[in-house]
Amino acid sequence: MLRPWTLPLKDRVGIAPDTPRYMQIAHGLIHEIERGRLLPGEYLPSSRELAASLEVNRKTIVTAYDELMAQGWLVSAGTRGTMVSTSLPRAEERFDDAPAPGVRAASDETEFPFLAAPDRPIAIPAGRWRKLDEGVPDPRLLPADLLPRAYRKAAEACAQEGSLSYRDPRGAPALRRAVADMLRRQRGLMVSADHVCITRGSQMGVFLTARILIRPGDCVLVERLTHEPAVAAFRACGAKIVTVGLDEDGIDVSDVERACRRHRVRAIFVTPHHQFPTTVAMRPERRLRLLELARQFAFAVIEDDYDHEYHFGAQPLLPMASYAPARIIYTGSMSKLLVPALRIGYVVAAPRLIQALAYQVSLIDGMGNSITEAVAAHLLESGEVRRHIRKTAPIYRARRDAFAHSLDAALGDWIDYRVPDGGLAFWLRFHDPAILDRIEAGAPDRGLSFADSHSYAVDETAEPGLRVGFASMDEAEAREVLMTLRACAIG
Repeated sequence: MLRPWTLPLKDRVGIAPDTPRYMQIAHGLIHEIERGRLLPGEYLPSSRELAASLEVNRKTIVTAYDELMAQGWLVSAGTRGTMVSTSLPRAEERFDDAPAPGVRAASDETEFPFLAAPDRPIAIPAGRWRKLDEGVPDPRLLPADLLPRAYRKAAEACAQEGSLSYRDPRGAPALRRAVADMLRRQRGLMVSADHVCITRGSQMGVFLTARILIRPGDCVLVERLTHEPAVAAFRACGAKIVTVGLDEDGIDVSDVERACRRHRVRAIFVTPHHQFPTTVAMRPERRLRLLELARQFAFAVIEDDYDHEYHFGAQPLLPMASYAPARIIYTGSMSKLLVPALRIGYVVAAPRLIQALAYQVSLIDGMGNSITEAVAAHLLESGEVRRHIRKTAPIYRARRDAFAHSLDAALGDWIDYRVPDGGLAFWLRFHDPAILDRIEAGAPDRGLSFADSHSYAVDETAEPGLRVGFASMDEAEAREVLMTLRACAIG
């Protein structure tokens, strides 16, 4: 006679049709043991009897039993049959609240506490959306065969050199040398490979930097409008976030000084080349004053130079790290040079600090992606990156100018903006906050996804606005998107 648990087992198998039948049955039996409906030492039906009940081939049951015996859930009692292993702990019966195996998924519920994501996560929403980005290059402008050729060469070279095993968590030596050479030649940083740690994008670099700098309760200064993931990284490490002002010349250094006199400041996060999100460049006198304050109050300056290469006017100011290396932790990325999917970033600092970062890498990543890092090294050393920048810079300049005209046509009566001298995005300020509210409320229904104005504002005193990337769209695409924003504004 079949036991009472065979009916629910019959109901439960077959829930996941892409799972082998014997595995469905095995999982069902494990679940009944875990629930306490099958007890240690209890005999199971014969394979023939259970096969008839579940309407499957007897060999399917035999295979399921064999699998569970191999795993230690069941044991054979010879001619007496198959029983639940007596070495298993006796579970408390809980029939009413246990979901079916095919319905229960690891990501549905947990029985332990964890740090949950915020109500408004940073990640891009799922589904079919037209993403209005915050300033990324157009991957369609990258030659189609460039990355496949580079990956093929890199894989062959890594195999020949025997560099496919675990290695230096600071990153591939060739890439660290190539990045250091690029920074010396183009940005004035007097660094070597020992000053460079390779990361999976600049955000990872910011997070690792926070890990080695911040202890719970430490104060970190940020501008009232800034990069939300960076703030989240500092907070994740226990930082107390204090905001300072921002105007058309960059960070308000007087506000920084006042904050330093009120708090024990551990670090400040800045994007001086093109302030994120407003795109303004920090004036030289403010850079020097900020560095003077860093020396006076002994805090670190985290300089995120996320899009140095693209500038359309005069030559850009050199990074602060080029003339104050002892006070700066400098982060950057190749995402804005080529494509975000390449996932190559870097942190530049004193060698001892780089060793500390490398230790953190070894804890979370072991090492980087040797093949991808070899690809990036090849693209830098061969000059492909520079050639790509020279080719795309005029295209992005034209798209910037056309975008400004389209902005005037679509939203000109409602916004203020400044045509950026560099970078790949505009910052839009709205005369009437209600218009911005209507745009953000109506965008999802029209298939548009973008970072909302609240994501840039660290406190309530920050003036709301939208950061809109122009480089990833051609002129027709940009006009269409901006007219969609206008339709949202009209309602």
